[in-house]
Amino acid sequence: MNVVAKSARVSGRVQGVWFRKNTQQQAQKLGLLGWAMNMEDGSVQVHAQGESGQVDSLMEWLWKGSPLSRVDAVIVEQADCLSVEDFSVR
Repeated sequence: MNVVAKSARVSGRVQGVWFRKNTQQQAQKLGLLGWAMNMEDGSVQVHAQGESGQVDSLMEWLWKGSPLSRVDAVIVEQADCLSVEDFSVR
């Protein structure tokens, strides 16, 4: 298995619309580890790690987001794999 990690900054209407919880559920379906966290500027930071194709699937899904969200931009960068045990909402 090719384990990778990516970090994404998602902007738009992504806070207060269940974006992090929906991201967590999608990541868990894909078998990923990491987190989704609100940022002070109104964006959401997502760190995901796992099998390369599954991480890429989550990065694509971020454009969809939760039913109430409006995603304006998703900026994805390579990241280091970290010591995490699940996918959490922070």
